[in-house]
Amino acid sequence: MNTNQPDAASPSSFREDFCAGRNAKVAALQVFADDQRRYLLPYAQFLYTEMTPNPALEKQTDAPPQKLVICFAQAEVMVLGSGLAYLERGIQQYELEYIKPADRRYAASLKTHVVSATVTITKDQV
Repeated sequence: MNTNQPDAASPSSFREDFCAGRNAKVAALQVFADDQRRYLLPYAQFLYTEMTPNPALEKQTDAPPQKLVICFAQAEVMVLGSGLAYLERGIQQYELEYIKPADRRYAASLKTHVVSATVTITKDQV
């Protein structure tokens, strides 16, 4: 069993970095998306990030407080959650290995909580 993969999780196996992993030797960001797909996005195509308050907070008081958009040459990743500055710092250093959503019931036990991760392909695939 590969313990580096965040696929299987139980409340007892949660660590501080369940929603995001860091590794100094990664070349790509793996995103475990809400649609049950996994995407591997190369850092060579990274363009920028944008961190904002989640606009859904105006209508839903229980909405995740932060929105992080990660733009690559051919894809855009939208992450909703809290403590997302950890993700931003990991991307800045090209060390963020993966992003994986976790159920809201675990939010209190996680410093970085990813509620939702969606990937939109912005250019036609080759």
